[in-house]
Amino acid sequence: MLIRSTLVMLPLIFAGNQALAETGRDLSKARDALAKQDNDADTEKALEEVFEAAAKNYSLLKRGGMSLNYNFDYSYFGDQRIDLVIEPALVDGQPTGSPVIRNADVSPVASHTFTNSVTFDYGLLNNVTLSGRLPLIAKFETEDELTAYSIGDLSGTTRWQPFEYVPGKMSSTFFGTIRLKTGDSPYEIDLDKSLSTGSGTYGLSAGVSVSKVMDPVVLFGSGTFGYNIPETDLNQVRGSALLREVHPGNNLSFSMGFAYSLSYDVSLSASFQGSYNDRTRFVLESGGTTRTSIAGSQMTGIMNFALGVRVSPKTIANINVGYGVTELAPDIILGLSLPIDIEGVKPSASN
Repeated sequence: MLIRSTLVMLPLIFAGNQALAETGRDLSKARDALAKQDNDADTEKALEEVFEAAAKNYSLLKRGGMSLNYNFDYSYFGDQRIDLVIEPALVDGQPTGSPVIRNADVSPVASHTFTNSVTFDYGLLNNVTLSGRLPLIAKFETEDELTAYSIGDLSGTTRWQPFEYVPGKMSSTFFGTIRLKTGDSPYEIDLDKSLSTGSGTYGLSAGVSVSKVMDPVVLFGSGTFGYNIPETDLNQVRGSALLREVHPGNNLSFSMGFAYSLSYDVSLSASFQGSYNDRTRFVLESGGTTRTSIAGSQMTGIMNFALGVRVSPKTIANINVGYGVTELAPDIILGLSLPIDIEGVKPSASN
């Protein structure tokens, strides 16, 4: 769309080439920003909590209780990128008439992201649980054959259940999350040689999740508001300009769905996860002057299907398959969630 707009007036072609390249980078970064973040409404986590809640009477961990969960997530982005070489028609060295397209190359681009994460939960009170998440990320992009292996953004969450579960009534849990920028920032790396493994900003989010049992169906949903803290004092090279500041937009996300119990050991579920991200503002400096570039707001949507299988009386494994229903959402999503037995390190009942 940007290239077609440059064909309207010939004089704009030369002035717009640099802006086009930089805007393309901004849009690429915007797609990464719109991908699933730690503070988004996490459908897989919601499903995990729903299945676990069925075994725990829909309560959080008891005071002093601990649990450890391993999650594997894979996401795939597929795209087609167009490389155009446009030359103006010249008469006596002066541009005239319509420009001529000398070369048009369409190449497929794929991005693969593998995330291995461990989440530790601790029951501070019977109705308050603290959680910490450590992600390890591997990424690969086919266009430039770039790879990245690094830690992602660490996050901590507090969940609070104000009321005890009453059969037949809706159960609600409030939560708050803080995200640290421990991963490789997309605003500090060399964009031509490296891939980011983090969001590049600190973030705060809060929300509520609800569920209701209508035997043998469980209805559930969640809503989250996320605030991303602006980044300043940056010095990233982008074309002939330097990126000085990034003001990421806030985001709203939600998920809703249902789980159906086929038997005591097997459950199926379907859900929809949506996220709205406000526009992101970039402040760039070039030749002593400062200008602003805007990446517009976007909406992403993902459909998820999950299978919950009880592999032991106290252990439920969840397999998640999803696909994006909007352009900036991942094309394919695969996930596995499996509790890790740490019974031996838990305090005894007498303590």
